[in-house]
Amino acid sequence: MSEPAPPTPRDFDAWALLANSDPETFETRRREVIQTAISRAPARQQRRLQQLQWQLDQIRVCSPTPMAACLRMQRMLWQRIEGENGLLECLQRPAAVLRRRSRRGATTTNVIPLRVPGGPGLPGRQG
Repeated sequence: MSEPAPPTPRDFDAWALLANSDPETFETRRREVIQTAISRAPARQQRRLQQLQWQLDQIRVCSPTPMAACLRMQRMLWQRIEGENGLLECLQRPAAVLRRRSRRGATTTNVIPLRVPGGPGLPGRQG
């Protein structure tokens, strides 16, 4: 009898069944799926993704229960969305975020002001 095919990343029920019936195989396949996803990312992002996965793995290891790990990961996610230099601020105030990053010595990028409909044209241009 052959071993069943591994569940697809989005097949929650199959993953839950595997976790309950064979936790070691679940963990091995979980790592494989994560590593495959990281290896498919652009090369410039892979190191950062590996670092993020390491942080998530450490949260799992250091948490007393799976629910505690889940809550800690959720707080981490919201911090990256709503915290200083988070996604929300980057979308709402990109110039301010870039200025802060440049003061910390990070790489800077020129921000090109966009013309507001009905507003003045770009600097140095007529119209």
